[in-house]
Amino acid sequence: MSFLDQVEPLKQSALAELRAAPDLAALEQARVNYLGSNGRFTALMKQLGTLSKEEKPAAGKAVNGAKVELEASLVARRGELELKAAMPTEPTDFTLPGRRRVLGKLHPLTQVTEDIVRSFRKIGFVVADGPEVEGEYHCFDALNTPADHPARDAQDTFYLAKAEGGMQNAESGPQPSTLLRTHTSSVQIRVMEKQPPPVRIIVPGRVYRRDNADATHNPTFHQVEGLYVDRNVTVGDLKGTVEFVFKELMGPETRIRFRPHYFSYTEPSFEIDFSSALTRKMGKEWLEIAGCGMVHPQVFENVGYDPEVWTGWAFGFGIERIAMIRYGITDIRLFYENDVRFLRQF
Repeated sequence: MSFLDQVEPLKQSALAELRAAPDLAALEQARVNYLGSNGRFTALMKQLGTLSKEEKPAAGKAVNGAKVELEASLVARRGELELKAAMPTEPTDFTLPGRRRVLGKLHPLTQVTEDIVRSFRKIGFVVADGPEVEGEYHCFDALNTPADHPARDAQDTFYLAKAEGGMQNAESGPQPSTLLRTHTSSVQIRVMEKQPPPVRIIVPGRVYRRDNADATHNPTFHQVEGLYVDRNVTVGDLKGTVEFVFKELMGPETRIRFRPHYFSYTEPSFEIDFSSALTRKMGKEWLEIAGCGMVHPQVFENVGYDPEVWTGWAFGFGIERIAMIRYGITDIRLFYENDVRFLRQF
């Protein structure tokens, strides 16, 4: 039998076996029998080298055409069998509702942060961000915090490299201290250094202090601070903004009061207390919630603003504290334990 006379019968035999394969295992066996390295059709293809120069063109065309047809049949039958294998083996009611995937939820601190940001955006504030690893200048000096201020002591601040501790460089001399920021006020300085007034920003972010972890303290926590700088900004603007934001967060019946306080970067400075149904649930009429004040003129001078032209206010508060009051949580450490039994409640 000539070479060409062998191609067609072998192709038909292979097609029949491929199409008749009852499952994927049988299909794979049929493929190996004909198209494997030692398969019948592969062996026929190897005979091409023994043909004369005149026979090779017609034989090659016939073999290639048969191979394409076999491979197409193999792909088609494999698709049919894979679909069959994926179908349920028992009767299925396709009208039943599907199984819903369990979706995760935002962390309660993220939820509170987004509520705070949403409230400020309603009155024209934008979100600013900055580095968590800071230098003393942006974290303290530019904010009019003197070198002997307790907050700069290593007992309160996580220093990564202290200039006085031998951080020397033969070429440049003493290196600046680096630390984990103790508040997000450093971002306010960075923003004012980069843009002229007016400024209207909020700065949510993570901060670090050398606190021992207990029910109300943690070495890592979150703050949000607000800064508004423009012409003729007054304490009245500050009070109106604070009332609006806390009524948005704590309910429309919330009342606010200011108490005189001291912060090195504001003058005058105030502590903010609030009263609402939430505080009364805790057995208190008034509860401290934030600190604020009019930006100190020295801070404006440090960033190149003219304090005779520009005035502004700043205030800040802890996001964990807001979340604890809103949700009745008594231990701040619950936010960081990643216990899904706690987190899924929110």
